[in-house]
Amino acid sequence: MVRQGEKAPDFELPANGGKTIRLSDYKGSYIVLYFYPKDMTPGCTTEACDFRDQTEAFKKEGAIVLGVSPDPADKHDKFAEKHGLPFPLVADEDLEAAKAYGVWQLKKNFGKEYMGIVRSTFVIGKDFTVLKEWRNVKVKNHVDDVLAFVKEQNDG
Repeated sequence: MVRQGEKAPDFELPANGGKTIRLSDYKGSYIVLYFYPKDMTPGCTTEACDFRDQTEAFKKEGAIVLGVSPDPADKHDKFAEKHGLPFPLVADEDLEAAKAYGVWQLKKNFGKEYMGIVRSTFVIGKDFTVLKEWRNVKVKNHVDDVLAFVKEQNDG
């Protein structure tokens, strides 16, 4: 599991719009990499729309946003189209990225245990170092916190 201060694990995976995303292609920019459980669910939709609404602010700070879930790229296409999401949604069907970042974990819900994505966000620096990690994210105000952190990097 990657930790703050370590090099970000690279990956090359399909994304919506028929794209392939290689994380290292974004080296030199700040990368906001957020993992979410499932397209079209209430919390994940709120989080995606919050990132959508702040996309221009992230761009202004030299940061790109990438969303990652185990859903297939065609489902990401529908999700992005329905909600006007302007950033790539990465299809991590084999859980390659989720496991590398340590977000595929045992979860408990309504007395049941199962493996799933723990909502998490990572800010990766221009040198490909993980600058900040948020795990077990609560959606409310999260995107504002991430944006504030990226702004601090530019002001520092």
